[in-house]
Amino acid sequence: MGSPQWSPSLQGGTRQSRALLLLPFVLIAVVTTVDIIAPPDVHLGPFLVAAPAITASFAGPGLTSFVGAVAVLAQATVAVTRTTITDLNHIYQIVALFLISAIATVFALLRKRHAAEMVQLRSVAEAAQRGVLRPVPPRSGPLRLASVYMAAEAGAQLGGDLYAAARTPEGTRVIIGDVKGKGLDAISSAAGVLGAFRALARQESGLASLVARLETSVAAHQIDSAQEAADENIAEGFVTAAVLDIPDAAPVLRLVSCGHPPPLLLRAGRVCPLDATEPVPPLGLGRLTAGRIEEDVFSFDAGDMLLLYTDGVTEARDGSRDFYPLTERVAALRRESPEELLKHLCADLLRHAGGHLGDDAALVAIERLPATE
Repeated sequence: MGSPQWSPSLQGGTRQSRALLLLPFVLIAVVTTVDIIAPPDVHLGPFLVAAPAITASFAGPGLTSFVGAVAVLAQATVAVTRTTITDLNHIYQIVALFLISAIATVFALLRKRHAAEMVQLRSVAEAAQRGVLRPVPPRSGPLRLASVYMAAEAGAQLGGDLYAAARTPEGTRVIIGDVKGKGLDAISSAAGVLGAFRALARQESGLASLVARLETSVAAHQIDSAQEAADENIAEGFVTAAVLDIPDAAPVLRLVSCGHPPPLLLRAGRVCPLDATEPVPPLGLGRLTAGRIEEDVFSFDAGDMLLLYTDGVTEARDGSRDFYPLTERVAALRRESPEELLKHLCADLLRHAGGHLGDDAALVAIERLPATE
């Protein structure tokens, strides 16, 4: 996974696009033919307005105006064939068809401009996020890692999904999280969390103290943002996160879950969620509790693989509105390496969601290698 970002758009829509292009012309041909052979008191000309209207829903103003012109020409052909071009009924139909075609062309032009604006907005947001979210290193001590970010298709705003890995003298520390909200505000919050994590991961000796410092950093960012926005309601912003410490010398991992979905441990063909015994509130909400931060310790042996993810994965729905069964699917996927696992997982997730995710999703896979490697 060299790049941290995937676009979930399906590229196999060539046949569908061709069918859409043919649809208005087929409609014109059918309506014209039937109208010519229909009884004198039957007029099907008004159905021709559907051709430019349909075209405007998926094509640009050029093709829409061309379809409209073909429809007007077809109506004129019907008029000449059935009566005469000067027949009052046919004149009204031709004029109405011309006006509706012009309106449809204007609509197609406005839709095209709006689509271009959305693409530009999304490109700006993606550029900002690429500057914040870097792929994890492929190796970190005895660990092999891979990461992927999958952008949702809905709207131009990206989410605040985040991940990072930091090398320490004793091992590797990893964070994956999800900022509440969308757009540049979420990306800004994610940048603050990642910056704090990268700076503090090498300074704090304990995982609990690292999470406490991250909580302080997020709370300070909320206060600053609230002051800039003249809004005292700072309790709305928070970051769910899973923070891990994986030492080089011991076959274990330490986990502090801040309201984040549990990581999945893949071992000997089985998948086991690593549920925290005492999860803490999401970062930014720690002031609501006075509890002590407790870390959980799990075994993480050579050959084991760990999957971290955000809720954009588990909340992806199929056509029946069923959530993606991550645990079941991971157990059935090939996983010779972290890269292989994420490759098959992303493809399977997109198939489940019909090619389009409703929310951004981030995944990180970590494998502990044997000591000989």
